Amino acid sequence: VDITRSILLPPQKMIKSHYGCWIDGKEIEAAGGRKFEVREPATGALVATVAEGDADDVKRAFDSAQQAFDDGRWVNISPRDKCRIMFKAAQLLRERLDYIIEVEVRSTGRAIKEMRAQIPRVAEWLEYFGSLVQTSEGGVTPFGGDFVNYYRRIPLGVCGLITPWNHPLLIAMKKIAPALAAGNSLVVKPSELAPIAVIEIGRILADAGVPPGVVNIVPGFGPTAGKALSEHPGLARLDITGGTPTGRIIASAAGRNLVPVAAELGGKAPLIVFEDSDVDDAVNAACFASFIATGQTCIAATRLLVHEAVFENFKTKLAKKAAGLRMGNPMDPNTQLGPVISNLQRKRIEDFVERAKKEGAEILCGGVVPTEGELAQGFFYPPTLIGNVRPDMNVVCEEVFGPVVVVLPFKDEADAIKLCNDSPYGLAAGIWTNDVKRAHRVAHKLRVGIVWINDYHKNDPSSPWGGMKESGFGRENGWETFTQYTQTQSIVVNYGTAKSDWFGQAAARYN
Repeated sequence: VDITRSILLPPQKMIKSHYGCWIDGKEIEAAGGRKFEVREPATGALVATVAEGDADDVKRAFDSAQQAFDDGRWVNISPRDKCRIMFKAAQLLRERLDYIIEVEVRSTGRAIKEMRAQIPRVAEWLEYFGSLVQTSEGGVTPFGGDFVNYYRRIPLGVCGLITPWNHPLLIAMKKIAPALAAGNSLVVKPSELAPIAVIEIGRILADAGVPPGVVNIVPGFGPTAGKALSEHPGLARLDITGGTPTGRIIASAAGRNLVPVAAELGGKAPLIVFEDSDVDDAVNAACFASFIATGQTCIAATRLLVHEAVFENFKTKLAKKAAGLRMGNPMDPNTQLGPVISNLQRKRIEDFVERAKKEGAEILCGGVVPTEGELAQGFFYPPTLIGNVRPDMNVVCEEVFGPVVVVLPFKDEADAIKLCNDSPYGLAAGIWTNDVKRAHRVAHKLRVGIVWINDYHKNDPSSPWGGMKESGFGRENGWETFTQYTQTQSIVVNYGTAKSDWFGQAAARYN
């Protein structure tokens, strides 16, 4: 597949006017007949209507998934054939890039440059986990005596996946690919703000050969479809990505049914800039780390910790660069920042900035909603850099989830580490320095799940991804997440010839 050709072609107008739930291998309407609208955050234009699934649809999807798991239509397919099907799905995804990219851009408001860079890589998750299932092995333990104890990895059952709107396809695939490779059946609840690309993954997997009922997708709202899925007692596992408050509610509901949960939640990631860094390089890095996806990502570098020796120079240059970023229609290849996802989200961002100003912070750039031209039509908010802040300020402590960043000075290495770890979150961090010893030394002292050194945001299906503290638990990517979607079954075989009579023998083996 010529990926380069696909991503350089202008997006085609292929989006349908309506999408249904994907249940039992086909697209169907919601049981209640309701539908909702998906609109462009940049213009307010209608993207499509989508079936509004609720508890009845979640039940239909779960029953379909359970039947598929019980009759073995996917479980019993050989690992090699599972791999072939997942590679075929990766190929089909690449063939449909133009369509998927347009769906993602129009639904989320993310700049098309971002999606042309991100979406083509999503297929790699199918290929990586398809390869893993071929190489997954059990083992034999040193059990002792005339016994052989072997164990094998088997799937869990029906897994529920709840995915967000900010990276709809990528985050859904980070869950779907390992769960599917491990042999499970799935019920997926995508965000109501951007569900279309996730629904289309159901179609792609079916076209690749995944049997009906194995992957089911129920678009709908959190208080109805999301609640029903998280409370379903038949789930073997629940995997969610979302904000920390939402994670608490969902994990609590699942916990009442003793359903194990993995959760990738909120963040307030620091980026540490040491005095030996090239300031211009560090400014470029911070701008990317902070404002890509219009700051709507849980790993966005929203706390910039800069050594006092270069603080003023860094702050001035970053404010100038951020102020010059081009906002506009996300379908325009020249646009660098699109809108935020909704008016509600923009209002939340405004409230954070206004409170910071009242508490004495200085707005170094941005901080004002644009009201002229095409920017007035959508939910735009400019890249905003805030200085003169204290570590206890709300804007420093809490996740804003928008293009709002604070900058603080630090004195030395110990001070930087203290500031970094002084947060209830622990998802990610960045370190910018030319001192390789310092880089590793500091990284090992940070209470976060992901650390980038002299870079940021880079991801790979083989690289463990997840947080500490209030940023969640469990991991995505890599061998670890594959094993989390399996369980071991231990089998003990007596191959000895000696007779055993526990009640008739004085020295019979008990355990």
